This record gives sequence, C-alpha cells and structure tokens, in this order.
Amino acid sequence: MNLLCFPVDGAGRYWPYIPNLSREGTHVPKLVLAYSGGLDTTTAIKWLTVEQGYDVIALNIDVGKSREQPVVESRGLAAGAVKVRVIDAREDFIRYFAFPALAAGAMYQDVYPLATALARPLLAKLLVDVAHEEGATAVAHGCTGKGNDQVRFDVGIMTLDPSLKIVAPTRENAMAREMQIEYLHKHGIDIPWGDKGPFSIDENIWGRSAEAGVLEDPWAEPPAEAYEWTRSVQDAPSQPEYVEISYEHGMPVSLNGEAMNPLAMVERLNDLGGKYGVGRIDHIEDRLVGIKSREIYEAPAATILHAAHRALESMTLSKQQIKLKKQIATEYSELIYNGLWFSAHHQDIAAYVASTQRHVSGTIRVRLQPGAAVVVARKADESLYDRGLATYDRGDTYDQSAAVGFINIWGLQTRTQARVQLLGELPRALKIAMPQEESR
Repeated sequence: MNLLCFPVDGAGRYWPYIPNLSREGTHVPKLVLAYSGGLDTTTAIKWLTVEQGYDVIALNIDVGKSREQPVVESRGLAAGAVKVRVIDAREDFIRYFAFPALAAGAMYQDVYPLATALARPLLAKLLVDVAHEEGATAVAHGCTGKGNDQVRFDVGIMTLDPSLKIVAPTRENAMAREMQIEYLHKHGIDIPWGDKGPFSIDENIWGRSAEAGVLEDPWAEPPAEAYEWTRSVQDAPSQPEYVEISYEHGMPVSLNGEAMNPLAMVERLNDLGGKYGVGRIDHIEDRLVGIKSREIYEAPAATILHAAHRALESMTLSKQQIKLKKQIATEYSELIYNGLWFSAHHQDIAAYVASTQRHVSGTIRVRLQPGAAVVVARKADESLYDRGLATYDRGDTYDQSAAVGFINIWGLQTRTQARVQLLGELPRALKIAMPQEESR
C-alpha cells in the first residue's frame, strides 16, 4: 500500500498517512472522536458517519471517575464507530498534569484546582497521537460553543498538528437532548439513557464539577444532590482523623509512611477527605469566553495536597521566593485554564517552578475534621525555620543587640523622605484638613 504524505505544518514537515480503503476500494476519511460514552458524543458518532461521511474511531480516554466507563465500547460500536479505543490515562494525568500544577500552587482565581482544565491538554495530545496512528485526517470533540473546553481542545490540537481538521458536532448543531435521542432512534439506535439529572457534570480523578439547573441562581444554596464525593458537615464524623503526607521536591510520595504512586494517593485522599466533607467549593467563575458562571466543585484530595504543600513551602522557601511564586501560581493557573498548556510560556514557568521545588521535601501532618483540612505539624530536613533564632526560651541564638542598627538602616529611607518632603508639608496639610473657627 502506498504511503501518502500529508503536511503537519507550514514548515514543510510531514507524517505518513495510510488511506482507508475499506469500502469497496473507495477512500473514506478517518476521524478520531474524543468519546465519553455520553449522549452528546454517541450522537456525534452517528452524525459524523451519516452526515459527514467519516469512518469514526471513538477514543475513550480514562482520566478517572467516568460513569460511562463500563459501557463505552458497546455504545460506541452500536452508534456506528468502526473502532473503539480505550486508553487508561489516570496515572499519567496525575503524574504529569495534576502534580506539576500542585507544585506550582495553581488554583484558578485562588479556589479552583483546575481538574477539568488540566485533563484537556492530555486528551488533546492523545487525540492527535491516535489520529497519527490510525491515519486519520480529522479529529472531533463534543464541546459546546459556550464553554472553555472548546478553546482548550482546539488550541491544543492546532498547536500539535495544524493539518488535522477539527469537527465539533455539538457546537455546530446545538441539538437538544430530546433531538439527539430522536436522531439516534431514527437510525435504529436505542440506548436507555435514563434521567439526565438536574446538573451538568464533569469529573475526573482530580475533581468533580456541577453546574446548571438551580445552581444558575447565585442566591440559591446548593442542594444536597449537587454533591456526590463529599459528605455534608453535619454527616461527617465528629472525631478527627490525622494523615501525614511526605513530599520529595514538591511531589507527594507517601501517605502515613507508606510509599504510594500518584494515582493510589489521590484515590485514598479523595475517600478520606470526602468522608469529612473536605474540598467543597462554591464559586462564581470567570470563563475564558467572557461569561461568569456558578460552579460547584468537589476536590478532596487536591484540597488536602495543596494545603500540605503550601505548609511545606512556608518552611523551605525564602520570603522572596514565596512572594514571587504566588504571582507565578496565578499566571500558571490562568495559562492552564485558558488552554495554553502547549506553549513556550508554559515551558518557562515550569522551569521556574521546578527550580523552586529543589528543597521542598518533608512531611506535613493534616487534621481532617468536618469541612476542613487543617495543617497541624510539619518537618523538613532543609527547613529554613531555625528554632534557635525563633525561640524566646533558653537556647536563643538571636543577637538582639543587632536589632538597633538594623532598624536604623531600615528606617533611613523613610526618615530621609519625611525630612525632605513630608514634614514641611505637615502644618499646611493639617490646616487644610481641620475646619477653621468661624470669626466672631
């Protein structure tokens, strides 16, 4: 079979493509669809096949917690996919996406640990990889035209391989749920979808989000059914539980003295934190497309690990490093949220973050209690905390006599400015500020 070459980008680089000749020798273009197993992407398989003429390879990427995981293969094939591929990416997701964001302290708008946003660049990369493996000329996803994910997918795919055509059936057709079910039924596909539920849900091993329905009223308290991973404070155990998390160079490596791989640790902390109602977030969020939306997040493991990591950094980073790193964390979280994972800017920030984590190794003890994860103890071999300098008891090594000279030099700038610029203005400023007595 001849190898045809299709351009990867404008620089003239190519990748080999093997055409599909499955339909009586006639070329049928292949397309790889990011397939969740839900109604939107199941409808997309049939629409892409019937209306667009593609041979659809349904690619399911498991990043944890998907309710549709047991039925993705049967549903995809029933809808007309020529192949369903399933990739277990949970370990890679935590190790190469979630944990680096943890090391950076990346929390979008200071509260959201970026669960959905972090998964999208991984999905985009695997879409492109599988498109190359399968000889596909196009990829597709199920994003709407109103959210952030369309940007993350499209920008990621176009960056990795601009030669691939991107198709977004949900964005292009905006079919209501009932219309999608009717469309599938018309083509002989009957799947018992059950009730959609009152919310729009997205979840992976790093976090769960819920939106829409009654949550669109920001004055309405989230109902109990908005939460699935976490207990309410009222139902949480009254007796606290302690966990000890050890880090090496900013990455969690063990829990309660037991070495754990990233996936196992996150799963365990999700269970423990969820039992105590830790990690509930109710947030009015600024989407990339310019809309404010009300989001309910549950992220027990991420909440616990971020709290412990911040506590360890407070011992092992200098005051100046902590100050700058807070600014970098904000920039990094926005970069991830805005779909710019595959950028030189990301490489630069990641290099800085990695440098800051050289000495961020140690153990943090966290008390899990109803609705909170509280850091109660910490230790690190390379801690900048020196008890001899900090103590007021015996063993104090701080030279208090040096303080007077330090204060003299530290206050020099303010004394100079006051003498030259401010003190002469003080009587005039007071005269203007104070009302004058009326002349009698």
